[in-house]
Amino acid sequence: MRLQRILYEYLKNSTLHGARFIVDEDASRIEKFFWLICVLVSWFASWLLISASLEAFENNAISFVAETSYKDWETNFPAVVVCELKNMDRIQEIAEDLWGYEHDFTLEEVLSEIAFFRGESYHTVHECGENEMAENCFTSNFSYYAKLVRSSCEKTISSCKWNGSPFDCCKYFVKLETELGICYAINSLQTSSPDKMSMYSNRVTGPGSLIMDVLTEANIYVLGEEEVPNLVTPKTEILTVGPYVSYLRFISKKDIQNDEQTRSTSVQQRNCRFNDENILNVHKYYSYSACIVQCRKDKQFRLCNCTSHLMPNTPEWLYCNMTGLQCLNEYYEDLSVVIAKWSYGRKGLVCDCLPSCSEVDISTVLDSKENIYGHQNPISKVQISLMELPTERYKRIVVRGKLDLVVSMGGTTGLFVGASLLSFVEIFYYFTVRAYNTFVTERTK
Repeated sequence: MRLQRILYEYLKNSTLHGARFIVDEDASRIEKFFWLICVLVSWFASWLLISASLEAFENNAISFVAETSYKDWETNFPAVVVCELKNMDRIQEIAEDLWGYEHDFTLEEVLSEIAFFRGESYHTVHECGENEMAENCFTSNFSYYAKLVRSSCEKTISSCKWNGSPFDCCKYFVKLETELGICYAINSLQTSSPDKMSMYSNRVTGPGSLIMDVLTEANIYVLGEEEVPNLVTPKTEILTVGPYVSYLRFISKKDIQNDEQTRSTSVQQRNCRFNDENILNVHKYYSYSACIVQCRKDKQFRLCNCTSHLMPNTPEWLYCNMTGLQCLNEYYEDLSVVIAKWSYGRKGLVCDCLPSCSEVDISTVLDSKENIYGHQNPISKVQISLMELPTERYKRIVVRGKLDLVVSMGGTTGLFVGASLLSFVEIFYYFTVRAYNTFVTERTK
């Protein structure tokens, strides 16, 4: 009876529209029923609109627009990463140092597979596996042999120029650990060097151009500043170079800018991560490609209880020995291909990786090459240039922020039930403070 009396008192004095008519003593039952239906319909309509606003806030808070006010833009040049591809002269030199001139030449293939490991190691498993082990085989400490073979920066890159001005290659091409081994990167966030060269292009400087000599066979990756080379990097982002050839690649670049309010939205709302919202341990900044590397590392542990000896930022005691390498070789198809979640029955990695919020669109406009056999040294000359300054970029803007949600919910409740914030405080007041005060007063009397 006390609860009924509290409810009656609340409805009689409530500021919610229509509530007092439900308990009006002068109204007939038909009138009370009519107002009860009206109030319930109004609350239901209000709930429907509020639910739609919440769903739009969660799933459609972000929108993309194209900007063309390009005259004042500062365009950052992409990160350029040079990864040695294969150096048989270096492998032969190391093999002779390790096993002498009269060594088993099959071991050179083993050394090559270890140094330039790509997830599969046919010769290593067959020559140095547990069943048949050739003389002088090594069955652990693979990372040591990989580092022994890979060339230093000075023996990989030389004669660098940015917009025609020479610079010290190995001061700005900094060592970068990747799952492909040691590479050398310029203008990348993932390197730890404090020396960063300004590589911005604008109306004054014109389109940026990077020129260098590459002294070995190599893959050159042209990526966003937070991206890293990996086993599944698209071929369109890779330039494979060899000796006595001059390469020219013109690229175009479209940036993604983020509205200031984008930071205030959740990762699920914007469906991307900023590079400092890192949840990975293989690289210090988040990116989609770094997330793929993390995904592969985690699955290697699940399948083989160890990880590749080239996996970045990993303690050496977690690297695979020969048994682990055989396991990685066995599950090569499961570890080397990234597949979608709905690709049931296929072998491969299923990675729940979001794109980076600052991801860029880099495309190749023109590729050309010509022979330079008359050159004295077996080098390749490489030029990577912006075709032109960008005239368009994308911008991620917030169309439904927290304030918009509050305004929408407040307008909906005000329209349908005449409620304000204090109207909801009334509900708490009548059923707690007022009820307790009434109870204490009656008990005292």
